[in-house]
Amino acid sequence: MSALPPRATIGILGGGQLGRMLAMAAASLGYRTHIFAPDPDPVAADVSAALTRADYTNRRALARFARSVDVVTFEFENVPAEAVLFLAARVPVRPGVRALEVAQDRLVEKRFVEGLGGTPAPYAPVETLEDLETALETLGTPAILKTRRLGYDGKGQVRIDNRAAAREAFAVLGGQGLLLEAFVPFRSEFSILLARGLDGSEALYPPIANRHEGGILALSLAPAPGLEPAHVAAATALAVRIADALAYVGVLACEFFALADGPRFNEMAPRVHNSGHWTIEGAETSQFAQHIRAVAGLPLGSPALTGARARMRNILGAEVHRAHALLADPTARLHLYGKAEAAPGRKMGHVTHVDHFPVGADLLD
Repeated sequence: MSALPPRATIGILGGGQLGRMLAMAAASLGYRTHIFAPDPDPVAADVSAALTRADYTNRRALARFARSVDVVTFEFENVPAEAVLFLAARVPVRPGVRALEVAQDRLVEKRFVEGLGGTPAPYAPVETLEDLETALETLGTPAILKTRRLGYDGKGQVRIDNRAAAREAFAVLGGQGLLLEAFVPFRSEFSILLARGLDGSEALYPPIANRHEGGILALSLAPAPGLEPAHVAAATALAVRIADALAYVGVLACEFFALADGPRFNEMAPRVHNSGHWTIEGAETSQFAQHIRAVAGLPLGSPALTGARARMRNILGAEVHRAHALLADPTARLHLYGKAEAAPGRKMGHVTHVDHFPVGADLLD
């Protein structure tokens, strides 16, 4: 399998900040990018050579898009699998549709990971209110009721603290296609980020500690402190098995809960991931450059850190209006995504520090 030549075009499904940073990484390697997204103002298009603004169900637009690109990838996992299958019949799609199908359904994902020897939090599928009441008897409270599909950044899930709250939680999430997950007493959350090349080669970044606020990632620190080496090894081995089982090409993120007796698998993201943004300055090869290398058939780069540790903080909502003040610290590396509306909790950018951190700040505060 030969690598894409310079000036080849990489198609990206999705027009958000991940697509934006992928397009920037592609340009540095001599590639053009073509964004396909339904959004009225996709920020990825600001830095891309071409844009198709159309719905993912528009087959005529998809066919034109396929004819204009040499390979297709995606920046988020909620692209309809049918659209990806349609494209895959016409142009290489990396990673493949199987990774998308697994990641799009929490129940399928958990069973897939269990089949590879992973251990998720205890769970039960829920289709009816009676299913939910039975699951609560088994799993207890507190528990998290989640939609099986389309959940991200804390959306599509409700915490149930007592049995009396079951009916309301079920109604809030619309009933059917749900999953109840037991709350596990985790010490911390961490992610394993890896890249897998077209030739099956793999590059692993150090484990990343994550702190969420309101279901949204707030902070990441690499390498993650305080993890048992054996637990890191187990989580890393599982992430590699997942990538290999999917014949994966590109960057894959797997999130875990750290418990006293070992890691519990939380979820996977078949794409570049928010917890890997620190790699732009903090690693020899950023996750975005790594993903482009993989889907283009190039050799993977080194995932080694450029310093002893790196810290990334998301800039959310109205914080963006004060973001330029962060540059008073000459060690701050600021990335703003060009989004017009600073809605509460919306990811507007991030700031990274490598080795040098704000005075008085806890690394994960």
